[in-house]
Amino acid sequence: MTALLVTVFVLAYTAIALEEPLKVNKSAAALIGAGLLWTIYAMATGLPEIVDEELNTSLVETAQIAFFLLGAMTIVEVIDAHDGFAVITSRLRASTLATLMMFICVVTFFLSAILDNLTTTIVMISLCKRLLADRSDRLLFAGMIVIAANAGGAWSPMGDVTTTMLWIGGQVTTTAIIGKLILPSLVNMAVPLAIVAYGLRGKPILAPEKSPAEEGTREIPPFERNLIFTAGLLALVSVPVFKTVTHLPPFLGMLFGLGILWALADRVHMEKPYGERKHVTIAHALARIDMSAITFFIGILLAVATLEHSGVLHWLADWLDQVFGRLDLIVIAIGFVSAVVDNVPMVAGAMGMYSMDVHPTDSFLWEFLAYCAGTGGSILIIGSAAGVAAMGLERIDFIWYLKRFSLLALVGYLAGAAVYILQQEVIGHAALV
Repeated sequence: MTALLVTVFVLAYTAIALEEPLKVNKSAAALIGAGLLWTIYAMATGLPEIVDEELNTSLVETAQIAFFLLGAMTIVEVIDAHDGFAVITSRLRASTLATLMMFICVVTFFLSAILDNLTTTIVMISLCKRLLADRSDRLLFAGMIVIAANAGGAWSPMGDVTTTMLWIGGQVTTTAIIGKLILPSLVNMAVPLAIVAYGLRGKPILAPEKSPAEEGTREIPPFERNLIFTAGLLALVSVPVFKTVTHLPPFLGMLFGLGILWALADRVHMEKPYGERKHVTIAHALARIDMSAITFFIGILLAVATLEHSGVLHWLADWLDQVFGRLDLIVIAIGFVSAVVDNVPMVAGAMGMYSMDVHPTDSFLWEFLAYCAGTGGSILIIGSAAGVAAMGLERIDFIWYLKRFSLLALVGYLAGAAVYILQQEVIGHAALV
């Protein structure tokens, strides 16, 4: 049974990685893989009652992440529909490309921690299209935005799906993950940023010609834009506070915030005719969110859950311990692999491989895993959702990114990892003293 489960999982994962040449959506491959794996597991064990109970347990954990993403993505779409991000982007001012890049990357780093790396990448690359006329300049900015977004997402429960998974699963807490990872993540971004910005020093900004039709036809009053932006941002930022105070799952806080924003938006637009308000309603935002991405997460998490319940992941953990022998090397290797394959199943697999009885909440394993899985994907353009989004928005070639940014991202990744390990040793030494 074990060999068959591993074979099916590898085939499903291969189909996910080869989404473009196969012309089959990765969500379909993930769902087929999950269905086959649970079917094989149930029939091989011959204990349907136990398997059904295990599936229900996995479903609860998966549904919490899915509902959390659904609420977060909807809130972000509502803010965007009201041109809320203009509150930030309109304040970006610089005289040279180097200065602008540093400004863009710092904003990306912190905005990604509040929203998520995928949404932030889309917003910032769209902004660069309005600020830069030269496509070669925009490509350099896009590469750094990917690195900055992934680094910014790693240290926040809201910023990256993998950190969110660890947070929802109880492996990390909000204050600990922020306090321990913000410096390594900042180094991860700062090292490649310093190198790229140095090469752009003194170069002027070539702004594109403005087009009257560029902004679309709708005009959002400043009061409405600022109100929805502020309310939406508060809804997102309040989720960690909600979890800390109530000890309830984060997805409930996210849906609670969405409900408040929904009611507020309805009241703001209640006097407007339908034709004027249909593009800014919550219903319109729900139609715009990427349900394919949510479906993919559901499929891949359920697929990995099969390997956990069948004991495959525990066997893999033992094998890694025998081969590497050190936990830090194992986690760094997971980060490298996440540059090739999606980091969601990598983290889901690790969560099933290691017991919280041995590695409790906020231990070295979970914090370092959040950093490595969150930032390791920057090494290749296909290694993260932010990279894939940038690839589509600016038509970035895989080989171009490999030549121009992979080594930079690798240096930043290793530098941040070294900072975290050194930081832990200093904390451990201080505790002993």
